[in-house]
Amino acid sequence: MGIEMTVSLIILYLVLPALILYLCFRYPAINKISPVLLSYLIGIIIGNSGILPKSFASVQMSLSEVTVALSLPLLLFSMNVRKWFQIAGKAILSIVLATASIVAISFLLYFYFKEQRQDAWQLSGMAIGVYTGGTPNLAAIKTALNIDSSTYILFHTYDTVISFLYIMFFISGAQAIFNRFLLPYQRALQKSIGVLKPDSEEVEDIDAYKEIFKKDILLPNGGAVLLSIAIVGVSVLLGGLVPKHFSASVTILIITSFGILFSFIPKIRNIKNTFQTGMYIIYIFCIVVASMTDIGQITNINWQIMGFVAISIVGSLTVHAILCKLFRVDTDTFLITSTSAICSPPFVPVVAAALKNKTIILSGLTTGIIGYAIGNYLGISLAYLFKLIH
Repeated sequence: MGIEMTVSLIILYLVLPALILYLCFRYPAINKISPVLLSYLIGIIIGNSGILPKSFASVQMSLSEVTVALSLPLLLFSMNVRKWFQIAGKAILSIVLATASIVAISFLLYFYFKEQRQDAWQLSGMAIGVYTGGTPNLAAIKTALNIDSSTYILFHTYDTVISFLYIMFFISGAQAIFNRFLLPYQRALQKSIGVLKPDSEEVEDIDAYKEIFKKDILLPNGGAVLLSIAIVGVSVLLGGLVPKHFSASVTILIITSFGILFSFIPKIRNIKNTFQTGMYIIYIFCIVVASMTDIGQITNINWQIMGFVAISIVGSLTVHAILCKLFRVDTDTFLITSTSAICSPPFVPVVAAALKNKTIILSGLTTGIIGYAIGNYLGISLAYLFKLIH
């Protein structure tokens, strides 16, 4: 693939969110679909239209990594960290409940499949690792448990497909459904920290993006983007000092920490629309990730592995919701911590934007980092425990 073609495709990814936002401004009916969902839909169309050469896959992977890293500081600059500490307890509780849920479901699945598959203990280990810490943990556990490559590829493929459906559910109707079952976020805050001021809940809608291209907003945001680039550069360098196995997790942790630290500086925290700028980059991420989905490859389904993955996700989500009901965890905290556990931190801003609640982003990122830290330990140790009790 030529350089001109590569540059053209990258530019396409960069400008498509602007087109999506314009359509949302122009047509209220399209806005109801939400920019996030539109980004995914357009990405799927691009990825399965035949216009992307196979050699572009490495560029897509790099774009997805860069956009996530660059967006995180911008999303965090405007965060009210002091407010987050008032609700942090529920977020930590929720990720503990999410972890307990996937451990319980994996334990049951192991006993169901152990007579049918000799690798049931390995499948359980991968499920526990990936649904507490995300894909980086899945790859690490594959190596640690000496899992067959074909089994790993199938597990990873089905996880990608079902997780995509999971995200679609979370950014469309999940909040309304779970609000009937769990305590709504606003009510939960009122009960925990008293009556809120009118501006206490951070709500983001399409109107918030109207000013980001204006000159007096664009210039300060340009400075914020440059700061974000510097943060990412330093974080990558520092992350490279640790063993490769931990490098990605440490890099995300450092980026998040810098974003939080700079949010305490009033001049940076008060820059207008840094959150929207970060979300614009997240829309690019959504298009890139969706364009990597090859619908045509999902053939010759291995129903046992697909069933294992599907039940792991749906089952742990169900148990997690029930436990959150018992422990009075609110809907938004449940959804964002479930996202960080099942899909990993890069998808936290996507779901937070769909929920129109940026306050919970820090909860999702923090619990996601906890998941990165414990996922490998839990997945590997419990897999061997299951093997011993065969």
